[in-house]
Amino acid sequence: MTITAGAPPTHSTPAALARGFLTGGVAGTSLAALVVGGIIEKVPLFVAGLVVPTVYGLLLFLAGAPRRRREAAVVPRTALATIESLKAIGGESSDVPVRFDLTVAPDDEPAYRVEITQDINLVDLPDYRPRGILVVQYPPDRPWRVRIVKRPTPEWEERAAGARLDSVPGPATVSEPPEGCAFGFVGLLGLLLGAAVVIGLFRADLFDGDATARQPSSSKPSVSSSSSSSISSSSSTSSTTVVSSASGTVALGPGQSMLDKGELRRAVDSLTEGEGKGEGGGKRSALTVVVQERLLSVVFSPTGTQAPQFDPRSLPYERFPALVEEARTTLGIRSPRTWQITAERLTGSLTIRVGVTGAEGTASLEADGQGKVVRRTPVG
Repeated sequence: MTITAGAPPTHSTPAALARGFLTGGVAGTSLAALVVGGIIEKVPLFVAGLVVPTVYGLLLFLAGAPRRRREAAVVPRTALATIESLKAIGGESSDVPVRFDLTVAPDDEPAYRVEITQDINLVDLPDYRPRGILVVQYPPDRPWRVRIVKRPTPEWEERAAGARLDSVPGPATVSEPPEGCAFGFVGLLGLLLGAAVVIGLFRADLFDGDATARQPSSSKPSVSSSSSSSISSSSSTSSTTVVSSASGTVALGPGQSMLDKGELRRAVDSLTEGEGKGEGGGKRSALTVVVQERLLSVVFSPTGTQAPQFDPRSLPYERFPALVEEARTTLGIRSPRTWQITAERLTGSLTIRVGVTGAEGTASLEADGQGKVVRRTPVG
């Protein structure tokens, strides 16, 4: 007999689009959480990037349980099929995956072509040949899910033995309906929105947390200070000095450190050179000196103040690298992240305090005006 071809319609439901959008959103959120959590070293965010897709997958599985039960309760339809072609596609065990191109001929519906893959035992493989007749089963609402019945009932085995089926043209091949372009679009939109939400929530930690580390790209230090009197500038260098009675800072560029040999002396001189002429020949006093990796800050003593003060050029800068190294290695901080040196005379005598921070907390040591350690405060 001659069989005519037919094909089931494709469809795209709002539920499928919603699922695609939600799946994309979960994927974007999880990936962004992993990346952002790793960059800003926020463990809860990183863990959330691992937990969210796991929980979502579990919810999808549970939500699909009723549908799977309904599908399992549907009585499959039995039909005859002829093998158009077959090809073993690999396998090292006794069951070999074989790709079949079949023409399926239901009793009361048009025949159609379908491609399936099914494991066949090596012993039974010679029984499957092109133009051979098989007994197959498939769900009535999903004709592309065809499975070969290896042990059909005597009735169907007898029908298969005497049947002759004509081929259906290849364009009539049936496959699972694609989700369509809309599904891919909403999935991509969900992914982008999920990632944007995470980045937006933690943008301050991402982009503002390293503001002090983003210094000018020039290899020379840039010099600036707050001012209330006069301004002087030099075109021979890339720095600008603003004469002030309040404070001054020196910021180094990437790859430099205040602990480099002679760097602190040069930085202090750049802030005090030529200042205060007529009132001590440039010997300006300071209330506080703060040193970080690439930043020097000096708070100068206002004229006429009675607060404890000192000459910033009198500090033992040559001892600073050794003090920082001792604080980083002997106070219980395994992986120091930042350090800071503070020099002041609030207690009457000059005190140099070196603080370090790490995952364990904060620790510090104190030294006198000659750089000799007089007190240690370990972490904890």
